[in-house]
Amino acid sequence: MEKRKEVLQRPVGSSPQAQYVRAVEEKVTSGSVMEGFTKNKTLNSLLNIELVKDKSAEEITQIWSKFFSARDAVYAVIPGDVYDLIQSRSERCPSFLYALPRAEGYEFFVGQWSGPELHFTALINIQTAGDSAPSQLILYHYSELRADKGIVLMMAECDSKHLGVQEAQCLANQVQLFYSGDQFNMVETFNHNPSDFKYMTVVSALQHLPTGTV
Repeated sequence: MEKRKEVLQRPVGSSPQAQYVRAVEEKVTSGSVMEGFTKNKTLNSLLNIELVKDKSAEEITQIWSKFFSARDAVYAVIPGDVYDLIQSRSERCPSFLYALPRAEGYEFFVGQWSGPELHFTALINIQTAGDSAPSQLILYHYSELRADKGIVLMMAECDSKHLGVQEAQCLANQVQLFYSGDQFNMVETFNHNPSDFKYMTVVSALQHLPTGTV
C-alpha cells in the first residue's frame, strides 16, 4: 500500500496538471466539493422495485434509461456476468489510475472502490490534499435485480464544478475497459507491483480505442 501511495505522489511528467492546481486548491479550501452528493443512496429511492419486479430486463432497461436520459446524467445497465467479473476484480484490485482527455493532454483520476461504490478523485487533489481529498465523481451500482433479471443498474453523481456529464461518462466508460477486458493487467500492476506501473500505458490504451468508445 505504501508503494502505491508513492506512485500517486510522483509528478506525472508531461501531463498539464499545473493548470488545474489553482482550481483544485480552491475546491479543497472551500470545502464545497461534496455538496450535492447523496449519502446512502438506495435503489428504492430511484426506482420502485415492487412495480418492476414483473417486468423483463429489457423493459427495466428502458425505464432506467428514460429516467436518466431526461436528466442528462451518467447511468448504465450492466449485464450481471460482466458486473460479477468487475466486482470480483475490484475486491482484489480496489484502485486504479484513469485518464481524462483535456484540451491539452490528460488529467488523471484515481478510482477507489468501496463496496458497490466507485469514487473518483483527481490525482492532483491527492497530491496536494492527501487522504482528505474529496471525490469528484461517485458511481453507484445496484445489484438488487441481479438474481432475477440478470442486470445491475448504475447511476452517478458528480461535482459539476469540476466535471461535466460527458467527462464523467468518459471516466465511467473506462471502468469496463480496465476491469472486465484484456487491460486488467494494468490494474493488477497498479495494485500489486506499483513500481512497475507506467501511467502512459493508460493513455496509450485510450488512444488505441475506436473513436467514440471513450
